Amino acid sequence: MIEGITLPKLLQEAMEKFGEDRVAQRRKDFGIWQEYTWKEYWEKVKFFALGLMSLGFKRGDKLAIIGDNDPEYYWAQFAAQAAGGATIPIYTDAMYSEIIYIIDHSDSTVVVGRDQEQVDKVLKVQEDGELPKVKTIIYWDAKGLWNYDVPGLHNFDDVLQLGQKYEKEHPGVFEESVEKLKEGDLAFIMYTSGTTGSPKGAMLSHKNLIFDSACFAGVQGWTQKDEYLSNMSPAWITEQLIGVGGSLLSGMTVNFPEEPETIEEDTREIGPSVIFYGARLWESVASTIQMKISDSSGIKKFFYYRCLPIGVKVHDAALQRKEVNFFWKALYKLSWLIMFRPLLDKLGLLNVKHCYTAGALLSPESFRFIHALGLNLKQAYGTTECGMALGHTKLIKHQTIGEPFPGVEMELSKKDGEILVKSPGVFLGYYKNEEASKACMEGGKFHTGDAAVFDEDRQVVFMDRAKELLDLPDGTKFSPQFIESTLRFSPYVRDAMCLGGKDKPFVSVIMIIDYANAGKWAEGHRITYTTFTDLSQKSQIYDLIQKDVERVNKLLPEAAKIRRFLNLHKEFDPDESELTRTRKLRRGFMEQRYKRLVDAIYSDKKDIQMGAQVKYRDGRTGVITTDINIRFMNTEEDK
Repeated sequence: MIEGITLPKLLQEAMEKFGEDRVAQRRKDFGIWQEYTWKEYWEKVKFFALGLMSLGFKRGDKLAIIGDNDPEYYWAQFAAQAAGGATIPIYTDAMYSEIIYIIDHSDSTVVVGRDQEQVDKVLKVQEDGELPKVKTIIYWDAKGLWNYDVPGLHNFDDVLQLGQKYEKEHPGVFEESVEKLKEGDLAFIMYTSGTTGSPKGAMLSHKNLIFDSACFAGVQGWTQKDEYLSNMSPAWITEQLIGVGGSLLSGMTVNFPEEPETIEEDTREIGPSVIFYGARLWESVASTIQMKISDSSGIKKFFYYRCLPIGVKVHDAALQRKEVNFFWKALYKLSWLIMFRPLLDKLGLLNVKHCYTAGALLSPESFRFIHALGLNLKQAYGTTECGMALGHTKLIKHQTIGEPFPGVEMELSKKDGEILVKSPGVFLGYYKNEEASKACMEGGKFHTGDAAVFDEDRQVVFMDRAKELLDLPDGTKFSPQFIESTLRFSPYVRDAMCLGGKDKPFVSVIMIIDYANAGKWAEGHRITYTTFTDLSQKSQIYDLIQKDVERVNKLLPEAAKIRRFLNLHKEFDPDESELTRTRKLRRGFMEQRYKRLVDAIYSDKKDIQMGAQVKYRDGRTGVITTDINIRFMNTEEDK
């Protein structure tokens, strides 16, 4: 373990080691990749920190950041920490109410935003009399902001120039500030996803983040030759562990896509060796491949449907620790050359050596599919409060999240199987919430609120949030996440919410169709439709989705089989508090929001009328009513 070091000090050591010889960061601007060496990286942080000091930022202050993945995001957060402060990352799609709450609750005095959109969000709430503590707002994309004349509003480059001037007036003050930092000092306040209520500010020290990053980077064997594509929001702890801590410790290059819409193209250009997608993104990759194959030529379909079973067979043999014979090895090599290699190349994943997933349970079907293509995907587990605690294993099993990292003590509660963690990576507590801090650290271990069991190899099998496990009619518990993730393997299912419990006699599901893929299928079968709502309620679409429900039911015990389902007339929306910013379902809220639908599913009704809000091109909004169909599955109970 690395002792007595801070994040700015770690950056300084990387700068001294690599200097101008290696690229630290790479960003695509206007179609051209711009490179920054480790020396340039260090200088940007230094002068921005000094610029902040010249604007009144002092030790103990907080700096909030709202923006997409960009080098400036990294520079700003390191600068705040080097100046003795802490960083508060905020999701770019956060609503006004969320921004007000996080910035105000964290006592931030400086807000750094990427562009006009983020600046306007802050100025809007300030105009409404909110955020009196915020004295300085800084942006790094000046488009649309040239004519803004607001006190305290600064361009990122102007702050760098202020820093250069401040250094001449105060030589050595930056280096002195970095030396004063201690490993136990507050580095981040990372706000939780809020699955069970208002987000809580998890306080993380330099020691916390460096320990967790060292576990990940060291065990997984990242090196300075690796290329990492930064596509996760820095407001999610995982990006901080890989893109920030992991890159400093390993020396790998962090690449930033030009726009969220260009990630696929940029990934192919970079050919990253380290990649981390959330479970839903991996499921989207699997669905996209299947959909594109269904639209491809006959010859491509022919080879795909003959090569894929070969990949699955070889992968399954590896899971069972069986050696495949020469014949199957040769077939897999041929399949790799004919199908899998070109497919991965098309996706930009051909050079991937280390790929991971976390954030939600990945369905076994998606896991097997990705492995069959030749990617050694690993499932990891962690929380904002304890970082990445699990995922260290050489024995890959699709149903587990691995073993604890070295230095991480983990046990399962005898009462309900809750995961309890103790390590140097466990957070300092919740900001301004002593009661919640004490409650989650009872017994000296962090209580994650997640339930799990051990398998025969002492690997951890993640179940679900302990409070969200379903009590089935026979008294056993079952994970709704397993059903939902398995359903999402379908190219026609974008999302799903599983219903069940003591007050519900059977399991049912609220489905969200994948509009793009289901729409292509409908067009290919000459089915006309107008809107998402219209398409979702077509009987042919219900028949299509029912096939996936039947597929999933074959994997479930009798008591957990899906008896009924419906296709919702709209997508789940984080702006309506239905999902967290990391796309996790807020179940309690959702069951109340859709109570009429839930009640209808558990009655004898075959449909229910619901109101759907629509927004017209001129900005007006209205409400239309639509009939939501409820599909009864062909089970003995519902015949």
